Amino acid sequence: MSIQNTKSQIRLPLLLAVAIAAGIFIGANVVGDRSNSMDARKSAFKFREILNYIDDNYVDEVDQNELVDGAINSMLKELDPHTVYIPAEEKELSRSQLQGNFDGIGIEYNIFRDTIYVVSPLSGGPSEEAGLLTGDKIIEVDGENVAGIGIRNRGVLDRLRGERGSVVSLKILRKNVDDILSFDITRDKIPQFSVDADYMIDDQTGYIKINRFTATTYDEFKTSMDKLLEEGMQRLILDLTGNPGGYMDRAIRMADEFLEGSPMIVFTKGKEFRYNQEHRGGEEGVFEKQPLIVLIDEGSASASEIVSGAIQDNDRGLIVGRRSFGKGLVQMPIDLSDGSELRLTISRYYTPSGRSIQKAYNGDVDDYYHDIYGRYESGEMYSADSVDVIDTLEFRTTKGRLVYGGGGIIPDVYVPLDTAGNSKYLNRLFTSNSIREYALQYSDSNKERLEKMGFDEYFRNFEVSQKMLNDLLAIANTNNIKFNQREYNHSKPLIKTYVKAQIARGIWNNNGFYPIWNQTSEIYREALNLFDKAEEIQAM
Repeated sequence: MSIQNTKSQIRLPLLLAVAIAAGIFIGANVVGDRSNSMDARKSAFKFREILNYIDDNYVDEVDQNELVDGAINSMLKELDPHTVYIPAEEKELSRSQLQGNFDGIGIEYNIFRDTIYVVSPLSGGPSEEAGLLTGDKIIEVDGENVAGIGIRNRGVLDRLRGERGSVVSLKILRKNVDDILSFDITRDKIPQFSVDADYMIDDQTGYIKINRFTATTYDEFKTSMDKLLEEGMQRLILDLTGNPGGYMDRAIRMADEFLEGSPMIVFTKGKEFRYNQEHRGGEEGVFEKQPLIVLIDEGSASASEIVSGAIQDNDRGLIVGRRSFGKGLVQMPIDLSDGSELRLTISRYYTPSGRSIQKAYNGDVDDYYHDIYGRYESGEMYSADSVDVIDTLEFRTTKGRLVYGGGGIIPDVYVPLDTAGNSKYLNRLFTSNSIREYALQYSDSNKERLEKMGFDEYFRNFEVSQKMLNDLLAIANTNNIKFNQREYNHSKPLIKTYVKAQIARGIWNNNGFYPIWNQTSEIYREALNLFDKAEEIQAM
């Protein structure tokens, strides 16, 4: 199954090693302040007392397990948005999804206030190809209302899981879109690779895009690095945009590949001394001296922020893009007696300069995860002057550059969001899966010719013709997408680029898709011109 619930932190950000976590858990049961222990006993007795009164005297029959689970979730919400409780029936599913391949629609989701939110469409999966976006609200599944009915994780899985090749119909509410959007998504095998693409941009510049930090990320990354070094790579763009994080130790090992000697990479501090740890470099890396640029944006979180923070604070490379998400909390998995699991925040992590980059939390999970909309409204997505800098939290890098704590990693070079070419009609082409449908048909019909052409010639010389666009529009028409001439003209260059990229994906996979699609990325385009700055930072 490919559906992942980040409310339960299935892709567990900043997960400590299991052996260490188990030791911490055992110690936490026997060591503690006596007065705190007495307070906990009194509170537990009060809760048990109320539960007994409800069971004996309440007017209707109640499910005590549901009451307890609801109380636990309400209690944890008061702590932070990353401390979560996972019922026993969901724990094995949550753990199994950290590895392997699954059949499904390929989304991470969260249930907030009885609404299913798309946290992220998984890279290369059916939902990404269909055009689902972060923040979309799923309100219907196969004609059944799923909003405001008290749905839980098992209910979501039962509705969205299914046999490969089967189709699920979704109704979606999207921010700033008036109409309800319809998607027909074909379930498929979801690849669980964390390196999306690795290719040479030119004779000396390599590019690696990492979509998350999983159990296999470091090994995949090393394989990609070795491949690009053999192809002559002398400088690198490491793309962490949209990367929500994952395993802490994989991020540390990756950062160490870029850092000479044994500098600080990240350290943690908690209420208990046993949770205070330092993580330094030490292994000889494969890319310690060459120019490096790291790309981040508002979707880069957790382990992505560990890597970019270590590179920035050690003056190792240039960070380019927009302010990252701002998650600086470490969770520990704790097995409970009934088979359920508590993932408890036990420390904060800090970048080498001493920065905590955890953003504020006011107890409202919706506000926390939809902070991105506040960035749109404040103008931060479009202007460096609107970036939310907390100037009372000033820190210095190894070579004395000024950096700030609180609310994510602020890049060395800010790149505003480019919305040129966007339109409602383009969104409908995406959401109806019309572009993907046409591209698959074209690549299937022209597979032999395109393979013979080769990617390099395709990249340089292939043009999406007007006839091809007309065929696409015909498919869109059959998908009930009403044509809009003005919006079509406005978005036409972007449509052509996406069609070309999707055709390439059908022939050469992601290493065909990203070199074309990245031409539409304002952060990527800007980074190509900034290697002089990256070298300047290293030479300081």
